Amino acid sequence: MRPFRIHVPASSANIGPGFDSLGLALGLYLTLDVATAETREVVQCSPHLPEMPTGEDHYIFQIADQTAARWHKELPPCKVTLQSDIPLARGLGSSASAIVAGIELANQLCKLSLSPEDKLTFGNEIEGHPDNIAPSIFGGLMITTIAAGSVDWIQMPGVDADVVVFIPDQDLKTAAARKVLPTTYSRELATAGSSVSNVFVASLLSGNYPMAGKMMENDLFHEPYRSDLIPNYNEIRRHAKENGAYGTVISGAGPTMISLFPQGEADAIVPQLQRTFPAYDIKRVAVDSKGVNTTWG
Repeated sequence: MRPFRIHVPASSANIGPGFDSLGLALGLYLTLDVATAETREVVQCSPHLPEMPTGEDHYIFQIADQTAARWHKELPPCKVTLQSDIPLARGLGSSASAIVAGIELANQLCKLSLSPEDKLTFGNEIEGHPDNIAPSIFGGLMITTIAAGSVDWIQMPGVDADVVVFIPDQDLKTAAARKVLPTTYSRELATAGSSVSNVFVASLLSGNYPMAGKMMENDLFHEPYRSDLIPNYNEIRRHAKENGAYGTVISGAGPTMISLFPQGEADAIVPQLQRTFPAYDIKRVAVDSKGVNTTWG
């Protein structure tokens, strides 16, 4: 077997009113270098990776085994060296990237020839919602839904804005962020929330980023309930807006926050924001347009 490398991008879900349906692939990566070996081995080379078993029980191998079994194959042994730019439990799709990595590992090792749709369907079965899985597979800005038991998706045109992330030094588990959400919404709130989401997507499609920013910050489905869990939520939104941001929202379930700025302006603004919030890792990140990809050595 020739050695190969798998790149999986991070993702930011929701982007305000796109709750559990909209996700953006970001240029932070989980990278797997795969080589022949007599037994399974995982070498982790990043502080962003969790403490996990280094062999049979590693989470990525578990996903790869499930994928191989679904297509009636058995995963051969290999050595996987892992690197990651994606911080854990920060709302940047770290679990989804690991799932996509495991699926792609099995796809390559077992020669499954899975389509992107196959990967999305199976990834959604594991993750339970496709909003992080889809951008990590396809790249770009993805809108997804589950209708009649199947995942439907649309890949949006490119995002003509700079993306800035505010990553705190503390985590927030998705389960804790989901606990604070209502179990039901009134018809009036659901109607209003859906209309905000509709105008948000239409604004992106028409290139009206000031309107998109306004809609980002008027979500009704999750941000009002989660904002108290997010350190400096209001302060970050205010400072970003004062420095020209279109809008700032929680990335995924948080606690990272994400802003859209006019294209070409973020690099000059980030140092000022970093001085204001020194405990954060604040940086402009590219939008990944490729999704998961494999290169051969």
